[in-house]
Amino acid sequence: MVPDPYNQDLSSNKAVHIYFSQAVPLITYIDENCLYLKEKKCRICEGVCKNDAIDFLQRSEKVEIKVGAIVLSPGYEVFDPEVKGDYGYGKFENVVTSLDFERLLCATGPHEGEILRASDKSHPHKIAWIQCVGSRRVTPGENSYCSAVCCTYTQKQVILTKDHDAEAECTIFHNDIRSYGKDFEPYYQRTENLIGVRFIRSYVSIVREIPESKNVIVRYATPEDGIKEEEFDMVVLSVGLNPPADYEDLADKFGIELSSHGFCKAIPSNPMETTKPGIFVSGAFQGPIDIPESVFTASGAASQCGELLDYRRGRLTKERIYPPERDVSEEEPRVGVFVCHCGANIGRVVDVPSTVEYALTLPNVVYAQEQLFSCATNCAKEITDMIEEKRLNRVVVAACSPRTLEPLFRDTLREAGINQYFYEMANIREHCSWVHSKEKEDATQKAKDITRMSVARATSLEPLQEIDLPVNKTALVVGGGIAGMTCALSMANQGHKVHLVEKDTDLGGTARRIYYTLEGLDVQAYLRDLVREVYQHPLIHVSTDATITEATGYVGNFVTKVKSERGVTEIKHGAAVIAIGADEYKPTEYLYGEDDRVLTQLELGEQIVKGEERLINSQSLVMIQCVGCRQEDRYYCARVCCSHAIKNALKLKEINPEMDIYIIYRDMRTYGFSEDYYREASDKDIKFIRYEPDDKPQVEAVEEEGRPVLRVTLPDYILGQKLAIDADYLALAAAVIPPAGSRETAKLFKVPLNPEGFFQEAHVKLRPVDFAADGVFLCGTAHYPKHIPEAINQAYGAAGRVLTLLSHDIVTVSGSVCDVDERKCMGCGACISACTSGAIEFQDTRQGKKAVVNPVICKGDGLCNVKCPTGAIFLKHFTDEELLSQIDAAVPEEEIIQQIDAAVGDV
Repeated sequence: MVPDPYNQDLSSNKAVHIYFSQAVPLITYIDENCLYLKEKKCRICEGVCKNDAIDFLQRSEKVEIKVGAIVLSPGYEVFDPEVKGDYGYGKFENVVTSLDFERLLCATGPHEGEILRASDKSHPHKIAWIQCVGSRRVTPGENSYCSAVCCTYTQKQVILTKDHDAEAECTIFHNDIRSYGKDFEPYYQRTENLIGVRFIRSYVSIVREIPESKNVIVRYATPEDGIKEEEFDMVVLSVGLNPPADYEDLADKFGIELSSHGFCKAIPSNPMETTKPGIFVSGAFQGPIDIPESVFTASGAASQCGELLDYRRGRLTKERIYPPERDVSEEEPRVGVFVCHCGANIGRVVDVPSTVEYALTLPNVVYAQEQLFSCATNCAKEITDMIEEKRLNRVVVAACSPRTLEPLFRDTLREAGINQYFYEMANIREHCSWVHSKEKEDATQKAKDITRMSVARATSLEPLQEIDLPVNKTALVVGGGIAGMTCALSMANQGHKVHLVEKDTDLGGTARRIYYTLEGLDVQAYLRDLVREVYQHPLIHVSTDATITEATGYVGNFVTKVKSERGVTEIKHGAAVIAIGADEYKPTEYLYGEDDRVLTQLELGEQIVKGEERLINSQSLVMIQCVGCRQEDRYYCARVCCSHAIKNALKLKEINPEMDIYIIYRDMRTYGFSEDYYREASDKDIKFIRYEPDDKPQVEAVEEEGRPVLRVTLPDYILGQKLAIDADYLALAAAVIPPAGSRETAKLFKVPLNPEGFFQEAHVKLRPVDFAADGVFLCGTAHYPKHIPEAINQAYGAAGRVLTLLSHDIVTVSGSVCDVDERKCMGCGACISACTSGAIEFQDTRQGKKAVVNPVICKGDGLCNVKCPTGAIFLKHFTDEELLSQIDAAVPEEEIIQQIDAAVGDV
């Protein structure tokens, strides 16, 4: 069904609705008020629907589909706090869930993006968020696990609330702040440092509602002030994630096993594999995970399906055939402008009809119209139809960012038979309506200005041709740890030759030092099996003790030189995966390296497995968390350390139940199902003591009654006094840091690193395992610290992305690349030094050395343009003429003259 606003307008009983969504195609739906459904009357909407999409005579039918593999992605349900009734949800008007609040923030929400209270439609000034609602609880009806996403989405909501009202007072009541993901910790610090934001570590209860104001009283406790009560205008319950509502029925239908929490039962060695062969799982049905992980588990599940169905690949696909491209070189520019409402994202701020009328007054514009969602299927078809009907040869879509939707609109032009580079996008959402939401008149004027500039540029655009390149079907994987080997095997199992390059003499990476996981996986047995599979696979070629000396080429056709004991080998491949792992930080604090009783957690695990008697028989052991991370030189959280500490502590308690174990922490970040092990550790009398970064524990080697001990001193905020703990051993949760060779690898493959030194993906949500450099992908701890099951997920995800490239015979690269006017080039080499992709080199000509651009390597970033002193090098689709026409249109000529005259007059 495609959306038709006429249905909504003519619905006599208000039963027809347009469903606004940016994530899925736009649809119309009919609710229970429909007169036909109730009384067999009306059917007006069916009669007026221009797309014949409504048919009340349809009947449900069962269809049998034969498939070779199944992916289960049923998602999750949000915890319903009304069931418990603890926080007054459903009883107090101004107590809302985080999902309710998300709708309030949304431009398509009930108040078009304004945060208003339900009781009186006023703006709340003082808002409280209560964390862990429905999670980390063992009471009936709630979940014992951590829902993993709540801390960070709350921080997002706080930041957006402050954007709406800079004076708003925001309070977050929490137990631990679990900002464990990539870039999460700096995001937490950013939120915490906002004026008017408080993070209070306390369990809370909602006492009552004030009848007159409908404000809510929250009771909480702090070590400094004891029990307190505080009044808030609104309370937001940060609700957790439940398994999908029909999980038991789903499990019965497909014959799979579930975990005790109702999610799909995980297999630690392959978290996407269910207990029934051929059925895989992706997304939140694995357990609570965030969007990037959902995205790459989807890609990973597809890759595993590909392993089963590779023999069928390409047999059901049909080549898309576009109409012949119309030659418009002799035509005057005929511009069509399509202005998008984007639901309410643009339409509630910008006067779209007025912008359309204005567009029709612009030079060369022969057609303009408004659209509800330009990206919807029916609206794209409208653009195609209008191009043909009005003989348009330029198209401007005034909508959102080109980052995600430009390919769609370019494809729309191709469907209409004109060159896709005759398309121009005017960003009136991110650049206008979102940043001027409270200045509607000015926003409308700015939208007109942006549209005018885009139209001016569109008239100067020239047709460009993209380049089709053959694809080498071989892949290169750099790094032979668990992620690298898993990725290599998945690709090889789908018929592709893989070269696996490892710098050490043995495969396995850091996993060679890990013996068991919190979930009970025998890591060494798993690793042995994985290494054997790799070496026995006929399509995988392994190079160990190897170094990459050179990497050249472009997407589909790379050449990498590898130096090993066999000499220098040249590998030709179509794609590369960076999986070089990470290193363990070697502490310089807490007597590490000075006293052999001070170990890292990895070293502690090794000694436990070896049965080191002095360790096993010791009376007490202290663990200190966040050593070398979450501090000034490393802002990030190393993600795995809390679970690693719990794992080793439980193992020691299993061996020696009498041992006193203390874990000194800042926030225990045992997210997801690891929370159950945290609770188990507490139940086994493992003691947890919190510290703050400005008052870290102090460690000294002393003797107590003739016994040499490590004395750990720190404040106890509950007791309000200093503690001194005498330990026989000290285990440090040392940070996971980028590997030593990451910068060299980044330079070789021309891929970026983030500020911490981990590899930077192209887009955290849209392309979480891709680099901006086409044909290069990443996975494992080279991307960011992660547990073994998470690394396996991402490895399969990277394999899935590589296969989207290698499964094709050709790859198409952009026509927007640089070129050189040899007559202007003086051979200075400034462009060569500026080019980050190595696309420019000198070529000997009769006039001397001249720069020449390899168009298949060029990324079109334009760095060389600004460096060229003679203007010899230019970027197609962003030429001086195109950009200057846009700049000239920014301010009308007569206005510039007036400003100059006024300035001269002042002199």
